[in-house]
Amino acid sequence: MGIADLYRRSEPVISFEFFPPKTDAGYRALFRTIEDLKQLRPGFVSVTMGAGGSTREKTVDLTIEITRTIGLLTMCHLPCTGFRPNEVGAILDRLEEGGVHDVLALRGDPPRDDPDFRPPPDGFRYANELVEYVARRSRFTIGAACSPEVHPEAPDAETDLVNLKRKVDAGAHFLVSNFFFDNQKFFDFLARARAIGIRVPIVPGIMPIATVEGIRRMAGVNGTSFPPELEAELVRVEGDDEATYALGVRWATEQCRELLERGVDGIHLYTLNRSPASREIHRNLFG
Repeated sequence: MGIADLYRRSEPVISFEFFPPKTDAGYRALFRTIEDLKQLRPGFVSVTMGAGGSTREKTVDLTIEITRTIGLLTMCHLPCTGFRPNEVGAILDRLEEGGVHDVLALRGDPPRDDPDFRPPPDGFRYANELVEYVARRSRFTIGAACSPEVHPEAPDAETDLVNLKRKVDAGAHFLVSNFFFDNQKFFDFLARARAIGIRVPIVPGIMPIATVEGIRRMAGVNGTSFPPELEAELVRVEGDDEATYALGVRWATEQCRELLERGVDGIHLYTLNRSPASREIHRNLFG
């Protein structure tokens, strides 16, 4: 069963996202987190890959290990910037051998430590090209990303939607959104996507706030805005770890509750490799 099959069920799919740690201690902590969150019976989990494929080996190995040793359905993030088709093919071969058949096809960013980076002439330029390549291997379920508040590099919302539809037309089975804090922006985006013929599941991505500095930095990269009420709350809790954590759980819970009441296909929680906030949000929603 692939992830797309889960979204055909009547109940919403709850999923969690992780990233490869940098140290052995980080891996031990991550596997404790995964074991904690496994008790919540997520539909699937996903593992990110660093800019320019910088964590390629770690991401693939971790995805396979979670699949084999923990028994969770696991999706591998697969950015294509800097990759040649044969390199992507080799990654897909390894994933298949490891029992992984779900990927999130992304354009991705160039390596952060290479200001002179130039993509290979025979490489992929856009995510829709990667989706089309992976789709030729029919054993894979393909997810793709979307931006409720418009991709930072898109000239306007209309162009962004056209590019998104290219990914779906190329073979993406479902879409997972970047994080956002204003649900109305997601609902407006969802209506516009449906209006141009995008019919696949569109899953909201939710980021519980961990630190004020961190969330401002990530929001700046993604082009995510803060509603005035949340902005005022961030100013209030800055420098207070406990208050920031409580705000993050409360805001994410309220977002998820409204999204689920409005009938979304699922919720994808960005865990930052920690379990307490995700567990508390899940308990608030489902008891």
